[in-house]
Amino acid sequence: MAKLDGKVALITGAAAGLGEGIATAYAKYGAKLCMVDLSKDVEKTAQKLRQEYGAEIITVIANVADKEQMKAAAAQTIEAFGALNVACCNAGVCRLAPFEEMPDEIRDFHIDVNIKGVWNTCQSVIPYMLKNGGGNIVIASSVTGDIVADAGEAAYAMTKAALVGLTKCLAVEYADRNIRVNCSQLGYARTPMVEKMAVESNPADPERAIMDIAKGVPMKRLAKPIEVGELFAFLGSDESSYLTGSQIVIDGGSTLPETMSIGTN
Repeated sequence: MAKLDGKVALITGAAAGLGEGIATAYAKYGAKLCMVDLSKDVEKTAQKLRQEYGAEIITVIANVADKEQMKAAAAQTIEAFGALNVACCNAGVCRLAPFEEMPDEIRDFHIDVNIKGVWNTCQSVIPYMLKNGGGNIVIASSVTGDIVADAGEAAYAMTKAALVGLTKCLAVEYADRNIRVNCSQLGYARTPMVEKMAVESNPADPERAIMDIAKGVPMKRLAKPIEVGELFAFLGSDESSYLTGSQIVIDGGSTLPETMSIGTN
């Protein structure tokens, strides 16, 4: 029996990148999926997973920043599968700009997607979880903001750090009602978002920016989306039954070195 057999999971930002990696892991382990994304490409990704794993999947085009759309996505999940056991709050954005030049529109864009999007998703799924006697929520935070930061990431760092606080509060609030809430803290993965950040950082040679990220990681590479998906699958399964309010760093060791120049290596 696969560890997610019988589970129904709603995954946001599921069309590509980390969301595709999460959906792949959930499909592999037997979950039924509601894959949510703004992009119509989410159906192409879902069809690939249906073919590869025989997964039962519905797709929903929705904006996580719109609470009514997320309520509708949760309702469609219940209508299709009769339950909603896991929510993977993955959808997120990152735009780089010097702080003194960052327009309010970019700041608010991060708040709307990264904070309100997770808030809306959680508020949409928790009532169903309470009716079902429990569930799991996995929130995609980041090492950025809570542990480290780079110049130009003020909006992203602020919003991702906020998700750590939300994780802890929800974990306490719902622990005695059998809803567990944990968050991942990812370093860098090779995703479309990171590739866009690389272009913003080094327009002349974005691949150099990605190579330079890898140099600063003790494992000398970026994460693969499926590796993040495996963590989300663990946190959404009964294997993590005594974990709640946890912050799980998954960064290849990138936040460990004190310097890049001192030591025996």
